[in-house]
Amino acid sequence: MKRAIIFAVVCIMLISITVFTSCSKSNAGKLICGVTDFEPINFRDAKGNWTGFDTELAMLVGEKLKMKVEFQEIEWGSKYNELEAGTINAIWNGFTANASESDGRRRSEMVDFSYSYLRNQQSVVIKADRAREFRSIYDLAGKTAAAEAGSAGESFVVENIGDAGKFIGSPAQISTFIEVKSGAVDFAVVDILLAQRLAGSGDYSDLAVADITLDFEVYAVGLKKGSELTEKVNKALKELYDEGKMLELAKKYGLEDSLVLDTNFKG
Repeated sequence: MKRAIIFAVVCIMLISITVFTSCSKSNAGKLICGVTDFEPINFRDAKGNWTGFDTELAMLVGEKLKMKVEFQEIEWGSKYNELEAGTINAIWNGFTANASESDGRRRSEMVDFSYSYLRNQQSVVIKADRAREFRSIYDLAGKTAAAEAGSAGESFVVENIGDAGKFIGSPAQISTFIEVKSGAVDFAVVDILLAQRLAGSGDYSDLAVADITLDFEVYAVGLKKGSELTEKVNKALKELYDEGKMLELAKKYGLEDSLVLDTNFKG
């Protein structure tokens, strides 16, 4: 019986190694970016193709590196597992780099970061008719809140709603708008670049960004610890910035005021 169990375990291990090795070989020469639906960073156009600032920036970097660029939609909460497994080799999706996970781990402990290239901050999205209830972070205590699971927004929520509050994790930032609109939560915390694009317009015309100022954050590309891609991506980003192509791209998506390439950033 013991021999049968040991044999089964060995077989599973061999299969896992074979799958991982096969995946690594098939992904050689590719820049596979883990993304979620996050306008204007990564989102699908009318034809279903990925577009957005980070999407196009990744493609420009791929041209510099002579690598084929692919986009893999992921569950944001599984981003580190996807990177470790080799199904992606870059987390390139408005990845807030100067932040911690909800368990307190610094993100820079989990991945190597590229130079940071965009400024961001978290924002509180609410029903517009409840604006008077949300004027400071102290008004968030005891409330029910939504944020994308595994996001910087989740970390902020967990820190500020207190023991009496309740957190609801969503599969994507866009999902939190539906939670607020339906009344399932009192507020959501999302990246301000997305909040400013959606709150107050279209299906979310009854939502608003609360007048609560939060700390600035920065976006960077997350790469596997010790990856040789980090130096290559940094070099390409610097060239694209110096050539004015990053600014041109930022203007296309209305992000020129957020563009700041920090070559000293280490996470």
